[in-house]
Amino acid sequence: MTERARSLGLAALALLAMGGSGCHDSQASKQGAAAEVAKPTEIRLDYATYNLSSLVLKQQGLLDAELAKDGIAVRWVFSAGSNKANELLASGSVDFASTAGAAALLARTNGVPLKVIYVYSKPEWAALVVGPSSPITQLADLKGKKIAATRGTDPFFFLLRSLAAVGLHQRDIELVHLQHGDGRQALIRGDVDAWAGLDPFMASAELRDHARLVYRNIDFNSFGTLNAREDFLAKYPAQAQRVIKHYEQARLWILAHKPEAAALLAAEGKIEPDVALRQIVERTVLDKDVGIPGEALHQALVAVAPILSSEKLAGAGADPTRALAELIAPAAAQAVIK
Repeated sequence: MTERARSLGLAALALLAMGGSGCHDSQASKQGAAAEVAKPTEIRLDYATYNLSSLVLKQQGLLDAELAKDGIAVRWVFSAGSNKANELLASGSVDFASTAGAAALLARTNGVPLKVIYVYSKPEWAALVVGPSSPITQLADLKGKKIAATRGTDPFFFLLRSLAAVGLHQRDIELVHLQHGDGRQALIRGDVDAWAGLDPFMASAELRDHARLVYRNIDFNSFGTLNAREDFLAKYPAQAQRVIKHYEQARLWILAHKPEAAALLAAEGKIEPDVALRQIVERTVLDKDVGIPGEALHQALVAVAPILSSEKLAGAGADPTRALAELIAPAAAQAVIK
């Protein structure tokens, strides 16, 4: 074979190699494009009176309108509390649900496949409440008392952390498991001595029933978190980003329109406007430590993890510390929030 023939043969082989590589790259590109356009036919989200942004999103319909352009329907499902929101996620009834951060950690610890993808508020939505004539004035007075709380929600964890602050445990009280609104009614009727309250029920109890907040501590509240099913987040990351984008728009709208937001909360929660204003203006932080879930949320939940074990809230073999390491997924929010 002449030198020229040898050179031509090598060149041909090189071209074939390049052509094969180009075909492979083209195929990979097509696969990537297919993954990018993959989308569900429906996105299911919860809405709740403890998550004002969800009420704004549902009422304004902007997310629904944007997704409709791509043939994606939106279904809204009501959550009465963090425990109910976690049940919706665990059953696969929704793709996104809003809870307290502590409730999200509890669910993840006990095997619910969720990830925290966004922080919608830093609320002081939980406190310990007593009736107007109650002799209870400090945490130590709660020993041996009957206290209402909604298991698996932030007020429940607030109660446990508050008791621990004075060396008490769940076994030192009589815990009455009631949903938030029923807990308020039980307190007013005198069926319980105290209630681990949640807004807007708590603000209403203050303003209408002259109830007293016997103990407050915003740092014992574990943020409001938007959680996504892990399989949905892995399959449709672009759709998760769109949901977060609209959550951010709702947060900014509330900050600029507090009276209108209070009117919306009053209508949805069937409460008086002054009750809604107290919740929004006095006890909901929307401009600090919110948006991208990060270190502030992590540190709040570090304090919760041991309680899950000490109070036997974690299932057999469950590891709250490992669950916390797996819980927070900031990437979708980081892609949206600058």
